[in-house]
Amino acid sequence: MNPSVAVVILNWNGKAFLQKFLPGILLTQYDNLQIIVGDNASTDDSVAFLQTHFPTVKIIKNDLNYGFAGGYNKVLERVEAEYFVLLNSDVEVTSNWVRPVIDLMESDDSIAAAQPKIKSQLKKSDFEYAGAAGGYLDIYAYPFCRGRLFNVYESDEGQYNDQKEIFWASGAAFFIKSRCWIETGGLDADLFAHMEEIDLCWRLKNLNYKIMYCPTSEVFHVGGGTLQTENPFKTYLNFRNNLIIMQKNLPASDAFFRIGIRMWIDFVAWWHFLLSGKPKFTLAVTRGHWHFIKSIAKTNRKRRSIQKPYAAHAGVYNNSVVWAFFIKKIKYFSKLY
Repeated sequence: MNPSVAVVILNWNGKAFLQKFLPGILLTQYDNLQIIVGDNASTDDSVAFLQTHFPTVKIIKNDLNYGFAGGYNKVLERVEAEYFVLLNSDVEVTSNWVRPVIDLMESDDSIAAAQPKIKSQLKKSDFEYAGAAGGYLDIYAYPFCRGRLFNVYESDEGQYNDQKEIFWASGAAFFIKSRCWIETGGLDADLFAHMEEIDLCWRLKNLNYKIMYCPTSEVFHVGGGTLQTENPFKTYLNFRNNLIIMQKNLPASDAFFRIGIRMWIDFVAWWHFLLSGKPKFTLAVTRGHWHFIKSIAKTNRKRRSIQKPYAAHAGVYNNSVVWAFFIKKIKYFSKLY
């Protein structure tokens, strides 16, 4: 029998996305599958809509909006399966999107998590921001993707059709073995949203697990469905959380240096927002740094006793992607190496 798989969609006021994409998800070709919607205390009529139009879909309700990280932790406590798939509500799937990833993960006990190829639902020939063909980090832990550097999205011409070990798998369509989820304690709820899947993948890698990209599975992501890209709160979360996960997961000998450099790079972004007439975003960077500093003691208690050397991880680009993109004018992932 196929391993049991639970596809779990975390919903918050996402009736329109459920109405649009859930019918396709229910057509997934996989025998041992359950489809679950975890509702993060929506204030729209999402739950009533599901109960009326999709009575076969299991609904697990949270009493509050715990964010992406805390919301999934709460829901997955009540789910039993060998594999969890964390799927954004704004993702369109293909009929055979589950099996190739499960087959890949079943082939190697050391594979803990994986993602499919993620392309834009709005322009299906292009890779999408949140994952593309797999997540990477640069020398200062700045995240980027195969197929997407900053705001430049490559067209999918088969250039990333190779199965590959990566640094992080996208939370938009995140496959993980449930035993690995339990071993690591799931997502860090203190992050609320953004970077939490990178943190989880980093913790898994420090435990000698692999994170993989599966090109033979393909999904299409709208992006920004819950928290829009041009949102100061998202900017705040990204800047704060990136520093927190660096402190949590870098070896002690590395952390001070890399975090210090990263904060100077963030200061350049601070000036960019200021000179671009975006004071709310400037303030978001300041708040992100301040709240990181305030949380240092708490974050330090989350560190494991042993971290693998950062540069030894698969999926690390041992140069600055910021320098490569803005100074050297490298716009495509394939030109970085």
